[in-house]
Amino acid sequence: MRRATCFMLAFLCLMLSGCKAPQEKTPNGSQAIIESAETEQPGSTISETENSEEKADETAEKETIMLNANLDDEAFVCVTDYISDIKVELKYATTDNITKTAVYDFKKVYLRYGTVKKLKKVQESLNEQGFCLKIWDGYRPVEAQFALWEVFPDARYVANPNTGYSSHTRGNTVDVTMVYCSNGEEVTMPSGFDDFSELANRDYDDCSDEAKNNALILEKVMEENGFKPYSAEWWHFSDVDSYAVEKKFTP
Repeated sequence: MRRATCFMLAFLCLMLSGCKAPQEKTPNGSQAIIESAETEQPGSTISETENSEEKADETAEKETIMLNANLDDEAFVCVTDYISDIKVELKYATTDNITKTAVYDFKKVYLRYGTVKKLKKVQESLNEQGFCLKIWDGYRPVEAQFALWEVFPDARYVANPNTGYSSHTRGNTVDVTMVYCSNGEEVTMPSGFDDFSELANRDYDDCSDEAKNNALILEKVMEENGFKPYSAEWWHFSDVDSYAVEKKFTP
Protein backbone atom coordinates (compact mmCIF):
# COMPACT_ATOMS: atom_id res chain seq x y z
CA MET A 1 0.00 0.00 0.00
CA ARG A 2 2.78 2.37 0.86
CA ARG A 3 4.46 1.70 -2.45
CA ALA A 4 1.19 2.24 -4.29
CA THR A 5 0.48 5.41 -2.36
CA CYS A 6 3.96 6.79 -3.02
CA PHE A 7 3.69 5.93 -6.66
CA MET A 8 0.37 7.68 -6.96
CA LEU A 9 1.69 10.79 -5.17
CA ALA A 10 4.77 10.86 -7.39
CA PHE A 11 2.59 10.50 -10.47
CA LEU A 12 0.33 13.34 -9.37
CA CYS A 13 3.31 15.60 -8.69
CA LEU A 14 4.72 14.78 -12.08
CA MET A 15 1.42 15.65 -13.72
CA LEU A 16 1.08 18.90 -11.84
CA SER A 17 4.65 20.16 -12.30
CA GLY A 18 5.67 18.57 -15.55
CA CYS A 19 2.64 19.00 -17.78
CA LYS A 20 1.24 22.40 -16.88
CA ALA A 21 4.53 24.23 -17.07
CA PRO A 22 5.32 23.28 -20.67
CA GLN A 23 1.80 24.31 -21.71
CA GLU A 24 2.16 27.72 -20.13
CA LYS A 25 5.80 28.49 -20.86
CA THR A 26 6.66 26.78 -24.09
CA PRO A 27 3.56 26.43 -26.30
CA ASN A 28 1.79 29.58 -25.08
CA GLY A 29 4.99 31.61 -25.03
CA SER A 30 5.83 30.51 -28.55
CA GLN A 31 2.29 31.29 -29.68
CA ALA A 32 2.57 34.76 -28.19
CA ILE A 33 5.77 35.37 -30.17
CA ILE A 34 4.13 34.11 -33.37
CA GLU A 35 1.04 36.27 -32.82
CA SER A 36 3.25 39.29 -32.10
CA ALA A 37 5.20 38.70 -35.29
CA GLU A 38 2.01 38.33 -37.31
CA THR A 39 0.63 41.53 -35.83
CA GLU A 40 3.75 43.63 -36.49
CA GLN A 41 4.59 42.23 -39.92
CA PRO A 42 2.02 44.23 -41.93
CA GLY A 43 3.19 47.42 -40.26
CA SER A 44 6.77 46.66 -41.13
CA THR A 45 5.82 46.00 -44.75
CA ILE A 46 3.99 49.35 -45.07
CA SER A 47 6.92 51.19 -43.50
CA GLU A 48 9.37 49.55 -45.86
CA THR A 49 7.15 50.45 -48.85
CA GLU A 50 6.86 54.07 -47.77
CA ASN A 51 10.60 54.30 -47.23
CA SER A 52 11.22 52.83 -50.69
CA GLU A 53 8.87 55.36 -52.28
CA GLU A 54 10.50 58.25 -50.42
CA LYS A 55 13.96 57.09 -51.49
CA ALA A 56 12.76 56.82 -55.10
CA ASP A 57 11.35 60.37 -54.96
CA GLU A 58 14.59 61.69 -53.47
CA THR A 59 16.62 59.94 -56.15
CA ALA A 60 14.43 61.35 -58.93
CA GLU A 61 14.72 64.84 -57.43
CA LYS A 62 18.50 64.60 -57.22
CA GLU A 63 18.67 63.39 -60.82
CA THR A 64 16.59 66.39 -61.92
CA ILE A 65 18.85 68.76 -60.01
CA MET A 66 21.89 67.17 -61.61
CA LEU A 67 20.40 67.55 -65.07
CA ASN A 68 19.56 71.18 -64.37
CA ALA A 69 23.01 71.83 -62.96
CA ASN A 70 24.49 70.81 -66.31
CA LEU A 71 22.35 73.35 -68.18
CA ASP A 72 24.04 76.61 -69.12
CA ASP A 73 22.47 79.79 -67.74
CA GLU A 74 22.36 81.14 -71.30
CA ALA A 75 20.09 78.33 -72.52
CA PHE A 76 16.50 79.18 -73.36
CA VAL A 77 13.95 77.16 -71.40
CA CYS A 78 10.18 77.09 -71.02
CA VAL A 79 9.44 78.79 -67.70
CA THR A 80 6.61 76.45 -66.70
CA ASP A 81 8.94 73.45 -66.98
CA TYR A 82 10.79 74.77 -63.93
CA ILE A 83 8.12 76.79 -62.09
CA SER A 84 5.02 74.63 -62.43
CA ASP A 85 2.70 76.81 -60.34
CA ILE A 86 3.48 80.10 -62.08
CA LYS A 87 0.59 81.69 -63.98
CA VAL A 88 0.95 82.69 -67.62
CA GLU A 89 -1.12 85.11 -69.67
CA LEU A 90 1.08 85.97 -72.61
CA LYS A 91 -0.48 89.28 -73.59
CA TYR A 92 1.17 89.56 -77.02
CA ALA A 93 -0.27 86.18 -77.95
CA THR A 94 -3.73 87.75 -77.49
CA THR A 95 -5.46 90.91 -78.66
CA ASP A 96 -5.33 92.39 -75.15
CA ASN A 97 -2.31 94.62 -75.76
CA ILE A 98 -1.40 97.98 -77.25
CA THR A 99 -1.51 96.67 -80.84
CA LYS A 100 -5.00 95.09 -80.43
CA THR A 101 -3.69 92.13 -82.44
CA ALA A 102 -1.88 88.89 -81.61
CA VAL A 103 1.81 89.66 -82.11
CA TYR A 104 3.12 86.20 -81.10
CA ASP A 105 2.27 82.88 -82.72
CA PHE A 106 3.29 80.95 -79.59
CA LYS A 107 1.66 80.54 -76.19
CA LYS A 108 4.48 79.52 -73.84
CA VAL A 109 6.92 81.81 -72.04
CA TYR A 110 10.66 81.34 -72.59
CA LEU A 111 13.57 82.88 -70.71
CA ARG A 112 17.25 82.26 -70.08
CA TYR A 113 17.78 79.43 -67.61
CA GLY A 114 19.78 81.71 -65.30
CA THR A 115 16.84 84.12 -65.17
CA VAL A 116 14.36 81.31 -64.52
CA LYS A 117 16.35 80.15 -61.50
CA LYS A 118 16.04 83.62 -59.99
CA LEU A 119 12.36 83.84 -60.87
CA LYS A 120 11.77 80.55 -59.09
CA LYS A 121 13.13 82.07 -55.88
CA VAL A 122 10.81 85.04 -56.35
CA GLN A 123 7.85 82.69 -56.67
CA GLU A 124 8.83 80.78 -53.53
CA SER A 125 9.15 84.01 -51.55
CA LEU A 126 5.80 85.35 -52.75
CA ASN A 127 4.12 82.02 -51.99
CA GLU A 128 4.96 82.55 -48.32
CA GLN A 129 2.85 85.74 -48.47
CA GLY A 130 -0.06 84.10 -50.30
CA PHE A 131 0.84 85.41 -53.77
CA CYS A 132 1.88 83.83 -57.07
CA LEU A 133 3.51 85.38 -60.11
CA LYS A 134 1.68 85.86 -63.37
CA ILE A 135 3.81 86.46 -66.46
CA TRP A 136 2.56 88.83 -69.13
CA ASP A 137 5.67 88.73 -71.31
CA GLY A 138 9.05 87.02 -71.47
CA TYR A 139 11.35 86.47 -74.44
CA ARG A 140 10.34 88.66 -77.38
CA PRO A 141 11.49 87.83 -80.92
CA VAL A 142 13.15 90.62 -82.92
CA GLU A 143 10.33 90.77 -85.47
CA ALA A 144 7.82 91.26 -82.66
CA GLN A 145 9.80 94.25 -81.41
CA PHE A 146 9.54 95.84 -84.85
CA ALA A 147 5.78 95.19 -84.88
CA LEU A 148 5.36 96.92 -81.53
CA TRP A 149 7.47 99.89 -82.60
CA GLU A 150 5.37 100.40 -85.70
CA VAL A 151 2.23 100.67 -83.59
CA PHE A 152 3.64 102.66 -80.66
CA PRO A 153 6.95 104.41 -81.51
CA ASP A 154 7.56 105.86 -78.06
CA ALA A 155 10.98 104.93 -76.68
CA ARG A 156 9.81 105.39 -73.10
CA TYR A 157 7.70 102.26 -73.42
CA VAL A 158 8.86 100.44 -76.56
CA ALA A 159 12.56 100.16 -77.37
CA ASN A 160 13.42 101.33 -80.88
CA PRO A 161 14.70 98.21 -82.69
CA ASN A 162 16.43 100.41 -85.25
CA THR A 163 18.84 101.74 -82.64
CA GLY A 164 18.80 98.97 -80.01
CA TYR A 165 16.68 96.07 -78.89
CA SER A 166 14.45 95.60 -75.89
CA SER A 167 15.91 93.57 -73.05
CA HIS A 168 13.00 91.20 -73.68
CA THR A 169 14.87 90.15 -76.81
CA ARG A 170 17.79 89.14 -74.61
CA GLY A 171 15.58 86.65 -72.79
CA ASN A 172 16.35 88.00 -69.31
CA THR A 173 13.35 90.28 -68.82
CA VAL A 174 9.79 89.71 -67.68
CA ASP A 175 6.57 91.65 -67.41
CA VAL A 176 4.84 90.32 -64.32
CA THR A 177 2.06 90.93 -61.85
CA MET A 178 0.79 89.04 -58.80
CA VAL A 179 -2.29 86.90 -58.22
CA TYR A 180 -3.71 85.34 -55.07
CA CYS A 181 -2.60 81.72 -54.79
CA SER A 182 -5.97 80.77 -53.32
CA ASN A 183 -8.13 81.74 -56.31
CA GLY A 184 -5.82 82.97 -59.10
CA GLU A 185 -7.33 86.46 -59.15
CA GLU A 186 -5.02 89.36 -59.88
CA VAL A 187 -4.20 91.64 -56.96
CA THR A 188 -4.86 95.36 -57.24
CA MET A 189 -2.00 97.14 -58.99
CA PRO A 190 -1.45 100.78 -60.13
CA SER A 191 -2.62 99.99 -63.69
CA GLY A 192 -3.20 97.26 -66.20
CA PHE A 193 -0.66 95.96 -68.70
CA ASP A 194 0.37 98.30 -71.54
CA ASP A 195 -1.15 101.28 -69.74
CA PHE A 196 1.39 103.76 -71.03
CA SER A 197 0.39 106.61 -68.76
CA GLU A 198 1.57 108.15 -65.50
CA LEU A 199 -0.18 105.32 -63.66
CA ALA A 200 2.42 102.89 -64.99
CA ASN A 201 5.45 104.57 -63.44
CA ARG A 202 6.96 103.76 -60.07
CA ASP A 203 6.29 106.92 -58.09
CA TYR A 204 2.89 105.48 -57.02
CA ASP A 205 1.57 108.93 -56.11
CA ASP A 206 -1.51 108.62 -58.28
CA CYS A 207 -2.80 105.19 -57.24
CA SER A 208 -4.53 103.73 -54.20
CA ASP A 209 -2.62 102.69 -51.10
CA GLU A 210 -3.54 99.07 -51.79
CA ALA A 211 -2.14 99.25 -55.32
CA LYS A 212 1.02 100.98 -54.06
CA ASN A 213 1.62 98.40 -51.33
CA ASN A 214 1.14 95.47 -53.72
CA ALA A 215 3.48 97.00 -56.30
CA LEU A 216 6.10 97.56 -53.60
CA ILE A 217 5.80 93.94 -52.40
CA LEU A 218 6.49 92.73 -55.93
CA GLU A 219 9.30 95.22 -56.46
CA LYS A 220 11.02 94.33 -53.18
CA VAL A 221 10.97 90.56 -53.77
CA MET A 222 12.14 90.93 -57.37
CA GLU A 223 15.07 93.14 -56.35
CA GLU A 224 16.04 90.80 -53.50
CA ASN A 225 16.37 87.96 -56.00
CA GLY A 226 18.47 89.66 -58.67
CA PHE A 227 16.10 91.76 -60.80
CA LYS A 228 16.15 95.49 -61.49
CA PRO A 229 12.92 97.44 -62.07
CA TYR A 230 12.23 99.85 -64.92
CA SER A 231 11.02 103.25 -63.73
CA ALA A 232 8.31 103.82 -66.38
CA GLU A 233 6.57 100.41 -66.01
CA TRP A 234 5.81 98.87 -62.62
CA TRP A 235 5.45 95.41 -64.24
CA HIS A 236 8.84 95.38 -66.05
CA PHE A 237 11.90 93.71 -64.48
CA SER A 238 15.26 92.70 -65.96
CA ASP A 239 17.76 90.18 -64.63
CA VAL A 240 20.89 91.98 -63.40
CA ASP A 241 22.80 89.36 -65.40
CA SER A 242 22.55 90.35 -69.04
CA TYR A 243 22.79 88.25 -72.21
CA ALA A 244 23.29 88.98 -75.88
CA VAL A 245 20.33 89.85 -78.10
CA GLU A 246 18.95 86.60 -79.46
CA LYS A 247 17.86 86.71 -83.10
CA LYS A 248 17.86 83.01 -83.93
CA PHE A 249 15.83 81.41 -81.12
CA THR A 250 12.33 80.37 -82.20
CA PRO A 251 9.83 79.58 -79.41
